[in-house]
Amino acid sequence: MKSNKDKSYYLQSRIEEVGRVVSIGDGITWVSGLPSVCMDEVLQIEDGSEALVFQLSKSLVGAILIASTDALRSGLRVTRKGELLKIPVGDEMLGRIIDPMGRPLDDGSPIKTNQRRSIDAQSPPIIDRDFVNRPLYTGNKMIDTMIPIGKGQRQLLIGDNGLGKTSLALDMVLNQREEDVYCVYVLIAQSRSSVLNIINSLKSFDALSYCCIVVAEASSLPGMRFLAPFSGCAVAEYWMHRGKDALLILDDLTMHAHSYRELSLLLRRSPGREAFPPDIFYLHSRLLERASCLNADLGGGSLTAIPIIETKEGELASYIPTNLISITDGQIYFDEQLFSSGFLPAIDLTRSVSRVGGNAQHPLLKKEASKLRLSYLQFLELESFTRFGGKFDEKTALSIQRGKILRRVLIQNRFQTHTLGYHLLWTIAFNEQRLDHLSAEEIELFLKECEEICKKTDFKNEAYLNRDTLVDLLPKTDNKKEPSP
Repeated sequence: MKSNKDKSYYLQSRIEEVGRVVSIGDGITWVSGLPSVCMDEVLQIEDGSEALVFQLSKSLVGAILIASTDALRSGLRVTRKGELLKIPVGDEMLGRIIDPMGRPLDDGSPIKTNQRRSIDAQSPPIIDRDFVNRPLYTGNKMIDTMIPIGKGQRQLLIGDNGLGKTSLALDMVLNQREEDVYCVYVLIAQSRSSVLNIINSLKSFDALSYCCIVVAEASSLPGMRFLAPFSGCAVAEYWMHRGKDALLILDDLTMHAHSYRELSLLLRRSPGREAFPPDIFYLHSRLLERASCLNADLGGGSLTAIPIIETKEGELASYIPTNLISITDGQIYFDEQLFSSGFLPAIDLTRSVSRVGGNAQHPLLKKEASKLRLSYLQFLELESFTRFGGKFDEKTALSIQRGKILRRVLIQNRFQTHTLGYHLLWTIAFNEQRLDHLSAEEIELFLKECEEICKKTDFKNEAYLNRDTLVDLLPKTDNKKEPSP
């Protein structure tokens, strides 16, 4: 007796394009045939390998390998899957370490989710976006006060290697524990030791519960290194489109640009400046444009992108840094001289800027921080004249003294983050000249007392976010000078 399934089957002719592997090497493959294939389409190779179409020519198709087996060789059949590359997304990705294809790397259970998103999705149109008007607190004194970041912003971390960019990015992730922000940390072409250090740091502070890590090691296929930031962005977009706030760390886009250059040269694309392909600007702009703040009709979610870029000997005018500076909404510059002098994090305020973050800053903190920034910039200008050993009037000497105090206050240890209430307390204390007559040890005690006050006070209550109330909460000092009005 025939089943209903057998009755539904009928013979018909099927037409399918079949290609052949022509050559393989360096993470790419050339395929003949497949005249109807399109860019970014997934190809299935007979041995089980998969490739992504990356280059079209008259007779051959260039593709980057995204999965390969030991049986891969020339002459194998290649068919079209008829779909663009997608990866699994969802809340199941929290706490997991994955590769750019969404496959787990943490020896955990398989990721079970029916949600999938295209890796290279289009950015939200302008009509779907909202203004950046909510703060993203990093926990860093200098950034949250004088270089504020808003949810939906793209803020660049730029500087030479080894100056603390990754440490600051980790602090940003750790500070989101109580902020209800989902984090995606993308590691691009990093050594295995660096990957393990970052993962262990996040585990030690129990940050993986709200974080997903996308890893493409330096030893992985160049195609995987190229796809890593797009995969991380797709994972973070899932939460943005569901009305949540997400933070995307891209560490780092210098290695991503190098991987893209490697693939482009192997696939015989015309090189441009510094041998990068001419569309390198479009590559990074279409990636970072996906970071945005959606309007209330679409749930009001946000995706904040923090790309990291490396410079050589502080040179900002090289190709990739200038591209990223023009794409992003501001940059945080790390200076080697500041790092050598012990000023950590080594952020150069004179070269750092946040173009839209001020609109998201708390009004009271914005007012207090504006005085701080002006005082600090004036101090940096005056300090350069002290090298000549000249005499200064009383007002200039006081400005230099207050500048040194502020610089001491801004020094912050790694993995030490602070809340909005703490920032308000110390900025008001400085503007009220409460720290002017304190020694270095007394300033440290004062700041520790501010931390204790923050633990006892609920600053989520707007009643405490009043200047007069905050002045009364400040620790008592023995300053003989009356506070300024």
